[in-house]
Amino acid sequence: MNFASFTIVLSLVLLVSALGKLRRQESVVAAMRGVGVPDPWLPRLAWVEIAGASGLLLGLAYRPLGIAAGAGVFLYFCGAVVFHLRANDRKGLIAPSVLAVTALLATLLTVRNT
Repeated sequence: MNFASFTIVLSLVLLVSALGKLRRQESVVAAMRGVGVPDPWLPRLAWVEIAGASGLLLGLAYRPLGIAAGAGVFLYFCGAVVFHLRANDRKGLIAPSVLAVTALLATLLTVRNT
């Protein structure tokens, strides 16, 4: 898989995640409450994911933006990992950990292809 495909897949995952937050899907809201995320944060977090996905996609044409967006998405999911660790939610820790590593890899691949 080349770095563009990798970036596109990560962006789609971010957009699906944001949509769940914006639509306040029951499973998403329950998971967020379970780790201590306040309800008013949901739309804000969704817009951060949308911004990250947009930055990653635009970064395919302008690499510095893609690098910045990838780093931001990585930090976003590091924050999610912290929330899961604080809540002792080991089962829920997998998804944000995988997405943090994926964002880091997307960023590194973008840097390498600059």
